[in-house]
Amino acid sequence: MQFYDIFNGDADGICALQQLRLEEPRASVLVTGVKRDVRLLDRVHAAAGDELTVLDISLRTNAADLGRLLAAGARCCYFDHHAAGEIPRHPHLRALIDTAPDTCTSLIVDRYLEGRQRLWAVVAAFGDNLTGPAQRAAAEIELDEGDVGRLRELGEAINYNAYGETVDDLHYHPADLFATVSRYPDPRDFIEGEPVFETLQYALAADLDRVGAITPQAASASAAVYVLPDAAWSRRIHGFFANQLARRYPRRAHALLVSRRSGYTVSVRAPIDQPRGADALCQKFETGGGRQAAAGINSLPEAELPRFVAEFNKAFPG
Repeated sequence: MQFYDIFNGDADGICALQQLRLEEPRASVLVTGVKRDVRLLDRVHAAAGDELTVLDISLRTNAADLGRLLAAGARCCYFDHHAAGEIPRHPHLRALIDTAPDTCTSLIVDRYLEGRQRLWAVVAAFGDNLTGPAQRAAAEIELDEGDVGRLRELGEAINYNAYGETVDDLHYHPADLFATVSRYPDPRDFIEGEPVFETLQYALAADLDRVGAITPQAASASAAVYVLPDAAWSRRIHGFFANQLARRYPRRAHALLVSRRSGYTVSVRAPIDQPRGADALCQKFETGGGRQAAAGINSLPEAELPRFVAEFNKAFPG
């Protein structure tokens, strides 16, 4: 019997797994990658009796491989908050999926664990730009303002590390980062004693300095489009920058396009005041997906740019 932990490489995926393994320690095969590397089940070749835990990747994107693994006799517990499509009914599948715009996978796991590892859920919610839900979760365990601020910084730093076209763009491979995180039941001890956190903070600040010179290609009261250059720092910072813009202009939708040889990688943030529509927009394009408040397109061809801009403005009109 083999255990597999299959998780998104961002703060939500890492912290969701951290909560589960603090409660249920086990040796497992880790399957993860950059944030946009969500078709992870195609890497898994499980057999009858094996157990899979899947965290923070779209079931819709992985449906065919999930069916293959269930047919092979594997058991699967699936936690997620992205658009799922049709959820299969199978005696070996337990799906805990909630696509509400004010939740994330770690908050779903937090409910499953009845709050027993909530500190890491707070870290994840801040990393996923869910400021309100993160603050409410923190209030329930009576965290003081200083601790809340530190957990926010940690969530943002872990999430920042996940953005890149390949793991070569990242400062730490997500599996290695999880292995480091897993040594700390309390995230405040990670902050105080782990050099990885300081490294990520310095790197984040440096990339923010670079992106600060970028102005929107088009902007209105309701929507703004930014185009970033083809560079490793752009690929690392665009998600954090999109979240920062969303908080700065809560009534405006944002599209961050990172140039690449074949077109663009796209991140979309719906307005925080009305956090819906990002997933529906991105699903109109072949490699698009995500959730209601935040979604993306892995590869937008150059020829599709005018159509994307038109659909973006239609989805978030003034």
